[in-house]
Amino acid sequence: MSAYNPLLRLLRARSAVTLRLCRKVTTWSPVGAAFNAQAVRRPDLFRKNVGLFGVPELSSTEGFDVIQERALLETDQLVEKACSSSPSAVTVETFDKLSDSLCRVADLADFIKVAHPDPLYREAAEKTCINIGTTVEKLNTNVELCKSLKNLLDNEEIMAKLDPETRRVAELFMFDFEISGIHLDEKQRKEVVNLNVRLLDLNNQFLMGCHMPNRIDKRALPHHIHQHFTNEGNYVQIGGLHADAPDDLVREVAYRIFLYPNGEMMHTLEELLSCRNKLARLVGYESYSHRALKGTMAKSPDTVMNFLQLLTDKLKDRTEKDFEMMKDMKTKFNPRNADLMPWDHPYLSGVIRAERFNIEPSLYSPYFSLGACMEGLNSLFMQLFGVSLLAEQLNAGEVWSEDVRKLAVVHETEGLLGYIYCDFFYRPDKPHQDCHFTIRGGRLLDDGQYQLPVVVLMLNLPHPTRSAPTLLTPAMMENLFHEMGHAMHSMLGRTRYQHVTGTRCATDFAEVPSILMEYFATDYRVINQFARHYQTGQPLPQSMVTRLCESKKVCGAADTQLQIFYAVLDQIYHGKPQSRSTTDIMIDMQQKYYGLPYVPNTAWQLRFSHLIGYGAKYYSYLMSRAVASMVWRQCFHKDPLSRETGERYRREMLAHGGGKEPMLMVEGMLQKTPSTEDFVDALVSDLDPDFETFIMDSEG
Repeated sequence: MSAYNPLLRLLRARSAVTLRLCRKVTTWSPVGAAFNAQAVRRPDLFRKNVGLFGVPELSSTEGFDVIQERALLETDQLVEKACSSSPSAVTVETFDKLSDSLCRVADLADFIKVAHPDPLYREAAEKTCINIGTTVEKLNTNVELCKSLKNLLDNEEIMAKLDPETRRVAELFMFDFEISGIHLDEKQRKEVVNLNVRLLDLNNQFLMGCHMPNRIDKRALPHHIHQHFTNEGNYVQIGGLHADAPDDLVREVAYRIFLYPNGEMMHTLEELLSCRNKLARLVGYESYSHRALKGTMAKSPDTVMNFLQLLTDKLKDRTEKDFEMMKDMKTKFNPRNADLMPWDHPYLSGVIRAERFNIEPSLYSPYFSLGACMEGLNSLFMQLFGVSLLAEQLNAGEVWSEDVRKLAVVHETEGLLGYIYCDFFYRPDKPHQDCHFTIRGGRLLDDGQYQLPVVVLMLNLPHPTRSAPTLLTPAMMENLFHEMGHAMHSMLGRTRYQHVTGTRCATDFAEVPSILMEYFATDYRVINQFARHYQTGQPLPQSMVTRLCESKKVCGAADTQLQIFYAVLDQIYHGKPQSRSTTDIMIDMQQKYYGLPYVPNTAWQLRFSHLIGYGAKYYSYLMSRAVASMVWRQCFHKDPLSRETGERYRREMLAHGGGKEPMLMVEGMLQKTPSTEDFVDALVSDLDPDFETFIMDSEG
């Protein structure tokens, strides 16, 4: 590891000279240059193919069978060891090795199945995911394996000698057994396994259906709007809401047709929710929501609903004013049809922001070249944590697309912390959602070395051209900072066990580090360090940053209320079963928690893909934002570049992954126990106009 330190000093010195002397001629530091230049790969004809992520077997699709079989063999050996060992810390270590052996294959395959451009690789990875998933379900209902862990947890003398992280990890492994029905008789355990297997199918079916386009006969639509959609023979295909379309009719048509109910999808969702409820009840929980919220900051559905209701009450007047503003704007555009509808909200709120604060993304993009933004992140992490991002040379066969970049994350004294693969550029068949994937979790190895974490960040940015680097809109720049927050959570954690590495923590805590990065991304003291015009080298004016930040607050209450509606709907769907359809529930919740009217013959819930990955946890975005807001205001607002605060943030919140109760980490950082009211007040205060900066901007 220490070998990286001289290299780090050399590159840092070289970067500093380049930045001082060459800014105005738009040259870049090594990390900036790596992202602002078009990817040029050396011919791979005579270079050894090292396999995806450096796994030699994955130089071909057949390698998935090899690594899968090896993991399953290792699993059998570790299960035997766990079942035959006396209760001790070794029991937890063996369980973690078991988890690591399976996760190193499953996590990698989980990424490849959605990201690799070759369908043969995707298919092989998908099969591997299914096989490993089936093995995990069987292990979670293995009575002998559970007994070995229970013997440890029941031994008070031994448990008292274990460190807090080891005790917590032991309890988390037991929780996995409990939610799989280990305490049930054999017949019921089989039912749990069958329900989990069925849910895997239903989850995939629902996710696929969420993104499937709908189509309609061309003759049903006015001819002049055909051009806005995909034309297929006698049909028009609509694959999204077209929320940013200036034409009211285009937005309305897209909304009505894309959200038109599909009977098969309706059945899939209802069966999915029913299976989740049966599973939760079978293993002893009142509802699926009760099961999902165990171990989170919120802990219970009641806490979540109280949080959402209190936030709704506090935002009521502001939300009504926001909708009035939108209605006035629509009246100005379309006086004969001025009723505010759900398809108007995203578009009109954007128009109002742009009009009030003169926000045009194309004016900002020249200052946010991808290379400049990466330099900004590099500078920020160096100042906060003493960490640098170093561009690495890739080996043949290591990545799935030639435009992927690899970063080594290096600490000034600790050395190499891990690797980030940056899959930033658009390509066909790539998921449109920006994501963070853990490929390998960090953990302490038997020889005292540390298994370095490996992650992938996936974005969908435009490619650089011969005349210009990739230029980011403000929203793209914030997304980059957000996803890098997840990556640094993975890199800066140094948990003993991979079961709780990095982002493997409670969902309502996992989004805190990423959302906190959005606050850094909109602070002028941070932006001023990197936002330079890619042609002239001129800095982004402070007045433009001020306008951008203030514009986000316009219609912010209505935007937040929409998120509350989604979160409430998610909770109700996963609460006690109701004798009404998912559409009837949605109509009721939309009236109570949103305010804009339901559109007949639409079923928005059938496009609610977050029901899969965030079932009963959609509220996490709002609660995590509340925590991030409190951490920012109390700790970083005064000095966002403070090394002392950065180190404390790492020590209190990032270092533990999921190895510590989430609320204890928040309390450690804030030096207080936040209440639901504190969370709500933090979110509401974020919407308050900053009159001081606005006045300064006006005077300037």
